[in-house]
Amino acid sequence: MTNDVRILRERRVLSQGQLAEALHVSRQTINAIETGRYLPSLPLAFAIARYFGRPIEELFHDQEHD
Repeated sequence: MTNDVRILRERRVLSQGQLAEALHVSRQTINAIETGRYLPSLPLAFAIARYFGRPIEELFHDQEHD
């Protein structure tokens, strides 16, 4: 599973800490999501998608379909 969280965060010139604060998670959680070491829970994935105003399918996608 890959995701575009880092790309979208950087486009908004946000630090991992700022995004984490907005989503009420730790900076380490954001780092782990961005590096693919952690798959967010469904509620967190939806919160990330809502934050960036994108469909969840656009943010998180299967590597086989990249």
